[in-house]
Amino acid sequence: MERDMIYAAVIAFLLNIIVSPIMIPILHRLKFGQNVRDDGPQTHLKKSGTPTMGGIIILTSVFITSLLFLRGNRELQSVLFITFGFGMIGFLDDYIKVVKKRSLGLTAAQKLLAQLFVTIGFAYLLRFYIGMDTAILIPFSNGLLLDIGYAYYPLLVFGVLGVVNAVNLTDGLDGLAASVTVLIATFFAVVAYAYGSGADVFAAAVAGSLLGFLLFNSHPAKVFMGDTGSLALGGFVAAISFILKMPLFILIVGLIYVIENLSVILQVGYFKMYHKRIFKMAPIHHHFELSGWEETKVVSVFAIITAVMCLIGLVAI
Repeated sequence: MERDMIYAAVIAFLLNIIVSPIMIPILHRLKFGQNVRDDGPQTHLKKSGTPTMGGIIILTSVFITSLLFLRGNRELQSVLFITFGFGMIGFLDDYIKVVKKRSLGLTAAQKLLAQLFVTIGFAYLLRFYIGMDTAILIPFSNGLLLDIGYAYYPLLVFGVLGVVNAVNLTDGLDGLAASVTVLIATFFAVVAYAYGSGADVFAAAVAGSLLGFLLFNSHPAKVFMGDTGSLALGGFVAAISFILKMPLFILIVGLIYVIENLSVILQVGYFKMYHKRIFKMAPIHHHFELSGWEETKVVSVFAIITAVMCLIGLVAI
């Protein structure tokens, strides 16, 4: 129901602005501060020590809100599973960084194994708990659903892991990942409502929570979401896109995620081949910073691009 979506968004928003002022000082006292990468922009060095793991706040507000709509809602339960699954992976990664005072947490192999485990669990829920088929919606096709058969599951694994890690890469500036994702969450909330999906209230709760989080995460940030938040948000975006049979729409509404991911792939690949860099620094938001853009300008432009792509996404349905 439309009313449930509004309730979910408002409750999650209020919970976030209540929990944040309590949690941020606690993170300060525990010395859960951000360790800024040594090879990053010099302007980011002043952010060292800013509390991270703020994703706990996002997850808390979304979880409590979800409890109000959880009973009998298998789609919401499945999205909640993958969101918290990836959130827990991010939490472990953040915790290792904080305790060992280093910029890297879990190893790449550990992250990949854990992410595969959660993704396979989600695939099981889609097939045997929700009972979904293997059809996906083709953009700009007037609603054509194409059954891709067994190719669906490799797409699921590749899509989920790709989106999760792309959102993680996007979380590099104050408010960037939250600003982009709140728009994408709103897009999926509207679409889920139109399709009668039970995941609509979860998407609305994520949007509401992120709006509250941005009050503390926008520049200059008082708290960072960390991998706890970015991996959880990536899991949410990937999960709801598959729940709605819209994984291809990530290429449209999640264009910023795609560009961020591609910039890293191109930078690393080109450097290995020619020992030269395409960008001043990757992910690409750092390239614009080093080109003279203010941090707030990068965030604004990326958010505007996402808003436009979400409108195009609605047309593509």
